[in-house]
Amino acid sequence: MHEPGESPGPNAATAAIASGESTLEPMTADERVAWALETLPGNHVVSSSFGAQAAVMLHLMQRHKPGIPVVLIDTGYLFAETYRFIDRLTEQLDLNLKVFSAGVSAAWQEARHGRRWEQGLEGVEAYNQENKVGPMQQALDTLEVGTWFAGIRRSQASTRRDRSLIEAQGSRFKVHPIADWSDRDVHRYLVRHDLPYHPLWHQGYVSIGDVHTTKTIHEAASSEATRFNGLRRECGLHEMNFGQAG
Repeated sequence: MHEPGESPGPNAATAAIASGESTLEPMTADERVAWALETLPGNHVVSSSFGAQAAVMLHLMQRHKPGIPVVLIDTGYLFAETYRFIDRLTEQLDLNLKVFSAGVSAAWQEARHGRRWEQGLEGVEAYNQENKVGPMQQALDTLEVGTWFAGIRRSQASTRRDRSLIEAQGSRFKVHPIADWSDRDVHRYLVRHDLPYHPLWHQGYVSIGDVHTTKTIHEAASSEATRFNGLRRECGLHEMNFGQAG
C-alpha cells in the first residue's frame, strides 16, 4: 500500500479500505495485527476502557508491539474496581498507559450542568461529548496517531453488528482485529493466557463504564440496556469522526 509511517491521501485511504477488508477477513487476529502494524501508518495506539474483557486486546497488542501507547479516557466516574483493574493490568502486562480526561473536572462539571446523565438523551450525549469523545480526539491529535486499534466486537451490540475490520477517515485508520470474535473466543483466549476478566464481570456486569450509568444484566431488560439507562448503547467513542486532514 505505502511505506509504514507515511500518511496516505484520501484516495489511497479509500483504496486501502477496499483491499484491506478482504485481506483481513480470512486472517486470524494475530495476523491482522501484524499486517496492520506493518502496512498502516504510525503512530500506532490501542484504546481501552478496561472493561469486562479488556485484557484480551491489551495482551494481543502488547505481544506484537511492546510499549504501544494504551489510551484510557478517564471520566472521573469509573468504578473503584475499574481503577484497581487498570493498575493490575498495567503492572501485569507492562502497559504504556496514556490517560486523557476532559479539561474540566467532574465536580466542576456537575456544579455547572448538574447530573447530565439524569437529563435524558440530550444530557447523556452532552456528557459523553465532553468526557469521552473530546478527550479521545485530543489523544489522537496529541499522539499524532496514524492507526488506532480497538477491541470492539460485532456480537457486543446491534450497533456494532456491521462494523468493519478496518475503517478510515482522512489519513487515519482504525482497526478492529477481534471484531468477529464470539464470547467463547474471548473466554478461550483469557484462559489460554491466564488473563483476568474485570472483577465486576462475576457480579453480572457485562458492559462496564461509568458508575452512574452502568447496570448489571440482572437490573436491565437486555445487555444493551445495561448502559446509559437504556437510552443508547454507545458512548460515542466508536462513532466519532476520528480522521485528520489528508
